[in-house]
Amino acid sequence: MSKAKRSMNPLTFDVVVCGSLHLDIMVHAHHLPRSDETAIGSEWGYKCGGKGRNQAEMAARMGARTAMIGRIGNDDFGLRLTESLDRSGVDRSHVSVDPIAGSGMSVAILETSGNYGAVIVSGSNLKLDPYDACQSWALLGGAKVLILQNEVPESLNAALARLARKQGATVVLNAAPARPMASEFLEQIDILVVNRVEAAMLAGIAVDNLADASRAAPRLRSATRDVIITLGGDGLLLILRDGTEIEVLAEKVKVVSSHGAGDSFIGALSAKLASGATLESATRHASRLAGYFVSLSEVEKETADLASC
Repeated sequence: MSKAKRSMNPLTFDVVVCGSLHLDIMVHAHHLPRSDETAIGSEWGYKCGGKGRNQAEMAARMGARTAMIGRIGNDDFGLRLTESLDRSGVDRSHVSVDPIAGSGMSVAILETSGNYGAVIVSGSNLKLDPYDACQSWALLGGAKVLILQNEVPESLNAALARLARKQGATVVLNAAPARPMASEFLEQIDILVVNRVEAAMLAGIAVDNLADASRAAPRLRSATRDVIITLGGDGLLLILRDGTEIEVLAEKVKVVSSHGAGDSFIGALSAKLASGATLESATRHASRLAGYFVSLSEVEKETADLASC
């Protein structure tokens, strides 16, 4: 991979995440409600989330020096979110406070099967300005890896990706939630990570298994972009920019909660890349970590020694 020559000064951070912070309201229920149904839940609680925050926390828990660029509201939800970054050891000096918009939030329903569904309200996440984010990147001193997701405006992602790539960073885009993206933006991405739903939308064909992922691969990769298509319990397909395809089968585990599995994968992948691991090695490690992560309860996820996995 050809990269711009780095400064001789050591980077302060291994990973910088620019993205969303949400306070999740977690509801446990036997099943997701159908249209017009009021489902009965068993318990509920708060959990600090947002794909950006989750991925930053995981990268830090894996030992990477990690910073977050984001925006919260001037409210109790925002306070909880910044406290969670502090507990995780994530630098939040460039998480700004919006004086008007409320903090992002979501309601997630966890089924007894371990599956879940969620609704997000982005709030202050949509008020993060591209110029401010680029200034934050510069003030933080850059990083080896920049992580982006689709829970903030594309104009922000595009501006920051362009700057980071010029400075030699590896730009990882977790294209979730699924949405159309400009080809000019995708040209700034080094590693595109999508699940089966996102891969299907971007490739324009159904992606249900590894064979489907292989058929979608030529539509997603480029000469300057590697792609990872994750398939949950069916494993994943790594497609290198030269067209090489590597299947990684998922380890068989009892799924306790799949909530946050994708974010754990991204955080672990990026931390390993920042440590100097090859993309294949980092991908295999992140797959094992995600498998272990879904075997844990929500309480166990908070305290598990994930760095030793």
